[in-house]
Amino acid sequence: MKTAIRKMGNSQGVLIPKPFLLQTGLDIGEVEIEVENEAIVIRKPKRKSREGWAQACQRLAEQAAAQAIAWPLIGNEVEADFSW
Repeated sequence: MKTAIRKMGNSQGVLIPKPFLLQTGLDIGEVEIEVENEAIVIRKPKRKSREGWAQACQRLAEQAAAQAIAWPLIGNEVEADFSW
């Protein structure tokens, strides 16, 4: 099948026929694109963007809470000798 490369804003694009999308399982959204052996290859992402970030942040927060340092409070009488 032949198609045309079209101007789309400051870039160029190709319309992908629906049967190709159905056959590959691709849909509207993020894809991976790269050049292999002088061909442009479009693939499904290996994983979704930011997948697992929420769980990783939660683990970091739990680790930080477990390692929190309780700084001693400095009373006002001790601060009297400090010069800022």
